[in-house]
Amino acid sequence: MPALASPAHASYDAVIVGGGHNGLVAAAYLARAGRTVLVLERLGHTGGAAVSTRPFAGVDARLSRYSYLVSLLPRKIVDELGLRFAVRKRTVSSYTPAERGGRPTGLLVGGGADRTRESFAALTGGDAEYAAWQEFYATTLRVAGRVFPTLTEPLPERAELRARIDDEAAWRMLFEEPIGAAIEERFADDLVRGVVLTDALIGTFADAHDPSLLQNRCFLYHVVGGGTGDWDVPVGGMGALTDALADAARAAGAEIVTGHEATRVETDGGHAEVTFRTEAGDTGRVAARHVLVNASPQALAALLGDEAPAPAEGAQLKVNMLLRRLPRLRDAGVDPRDAFAGTFHIAEGYGQLATAYEEAAGGRLPSAPPSEIYCHSLTDPSILAPELAERGYQTLTLFGLHTPARLFAADNDAVRDELLKATLDQLDAQLAEPIADCLAVDAEGRPCIEAKTPLDLERELRLPGGHIFHRDLSFPYATDGTGRWGVETAHANVLLCGAGAVRGGGVSGVPGHNAAMAVLEPDG
Repeated sequence: MPALASPAHASYDAVIVGGGHNGLVAAAYLARAGRTVLVLERLGHTGGAAVSTRPFAGVDARLSRYSYLVSLLPRKIVDELGLRFAVRKRTVSSYTPAERGGRPTGLLVGGGADRTRESFAALTGGDAEYAAWQEFYATTLRVAGRVFPTLTEPLPERAELRARIDDEAAWRMLFEEPIGAAIEERFADDLVRGVVLTDALIGTFADAHDPSLLQNRCFLYHVVGGGTGDWDVPVGGMGALTDALADAARAAGAEIVTGHEATRVETDGGHAEVTFRTEAGDTGRVAARHVLVNASPQALAALLGDEAPAPAEGAQLKVNMLLRRLPRLRDAGVDPRDAFAGTFHIAEGYGQLATAYEEAAGGRLPSAPPSEIYCHSLTDPSILAPELAERGYQTLTLFGLHTPARLFAADNDAVRDELLKATLDQLDAQLAEPIADCLAVDAEGRPCIEAKTPLDLERELRLPGGHIFHRDLSFPYATDGTGRWGVETAHANVLLCGAGAVRGGGVSGVPGHNAAMAVLEPDG
């Protein structure tokens, strides 16, 4: 069913500002509960950052252009909303190339315990690092099983979550001491340390020993997803999820209007009015008992005329590629189909990550930009037209670390080009052939590669500072002012249902679910 051309009514029980995945989750829950719901989306389509697009002219490959893997989406939301959406497990967790003794080698994690153990032993010369790896991730698995179910419950108090985890050593490691201390205590190999640390740095600009524990918060969200920490491939790409959510919301009776940008929210705490502007420049207003804002905290403040929160800053490079074939590796002992099926780590040794952070914090692009790659189409070829899949085409998604928005302020285009070249040079250093030789070309003969800096994401998606989580992540427990569900604002009938809510970040639907629950409670 297509989006409506304009709101059908003058008043609704709930108006949702923003048709990203969290807004659609909230819309579906509220509509299923019998509430009248309107979703106002600025763009001409729903989905926000969780979309599938054909970025290369004349090439039938639907890539997850921005967000690209699923871990934090609770099965509870999929089941309760009856979503026609599925994920697939990756056969390999990660591959990290290295050079030891003057020869190319690497660490392959996945493909069975025996294969992983052998890879650790071949790289490190013994069994100690693998034993430490098993023990460390057994701890995070236990924590995940206790923390993940709380994400769709009212916010626990800190002491309550600590008691629920019931492991003082794990609590100290994850919630009280910089994660770098635990990594250095448990692992000796620089490459192994780096692989562990990367989960603390995805979309987060921090050092392993940052006293703010920002890196710990990021790490926690990356290891608790689904109660297992697994990062799964969305079948059909990320757009398959948001399409399913939009369908569920409409089927329940929600109205979705695209090309309508909310410009003002006025409220007395009991009733609200939302002003909007259409693509044609017309304006209008709708009344609502509740307003749920699926946008950043900065956007929320602007809508309400409140004081803006502290600026956010993203720190990543996102690169999408389409290849005619996977490249050959310098490490001939691993099949590229294994190496790229999981997360392919580039320049992410522990020391390399520290150097990259120091350089970027000092105002310079990292000399060896760290990044990680995975190939969606190895696990889910459905995103490729059948003829492309038959010819061996593959997608590559690259996510670069430690490139804060400030580095692009002077000349975004020039710095993007410089960083992309340096990042691909680091990849080429691990390949037996240049990645450029494997790139497909579009209908106009141009290489099928695109790169997005934080400033690009800010311009295209209105992510503040290009921050993929809208702001720094928080620990998943209550603090002063967080409210019962972590979605509350200073206005009783205005809720924040985007990634900037407590327990937001990632493609989870959790803030959307929690905002809907806050509305549906007896006193909501």
